[in-house]
Amino acid sequence: MVMLGYVGIFSPLALSAVGSCIGCMRAGMTACGAMLDTESGYGKFIGLSVLPSSVIIYGIVIMLSLQKAAAPGSPALFGIGFLSGVALLYAGATQGSCCAAAINASKSKPEIFGISVTPAAVVEGFAVFVFVFALILIGSITGGK
Repeated sequence: MVMLGYVGIFSPLALSAVGSCIGCMRAGMTACGAMLDTESGYGKFIGLSVLPSSVIIYGIVIMLSLQKAAAPGSPALFGIGFLSGVALLYAGATQGSCCAAAINASKSKPEIFGISVTPAAVVEGFAVFVFVFALILIGSITGGK
C-alpha cells in the first residue's frame, strides 16, 4: 500500500513530463517544417511549440502538494496522483497536436494565427481544471491544512 502511495505522489510529475515532451515534440516538429515553408514569422511558431510545457508545472505543484498531504500508505494519494497524472499526460500530448494544427493552418494564412490557437487554449483550460480539482481533493484528504 505504501508503494502505491509513492507511485501516486510522483505520478503527476512523471506523467505530466511525458505529456509535455510529447506535445512539445509534435508542435516543435511542425514548427520546424513550417519554417521551411515561410520567409518570416518564426517566433510565433516557436512560441506556440513550447505551449504544452505548461502542463508539467501543474504536475510539479500537484506532486509537491501530495507529498505534504498524507502518509504514503493512503489510497487517496494513489487515486488523486495517478489519475491527475494520466489526465495531464493526455492534455500535454493533445495540446501539442492542437498547436501543430495551428502552426500548419497559419503558415499559409498568417491572419488566422490568433483564432487557430483557440483549440490549444481550450485544452489548457482542461489541464487547469485537473490541476484545480486535484488541489481541492488534496485539501479534502488533509482536512484543509
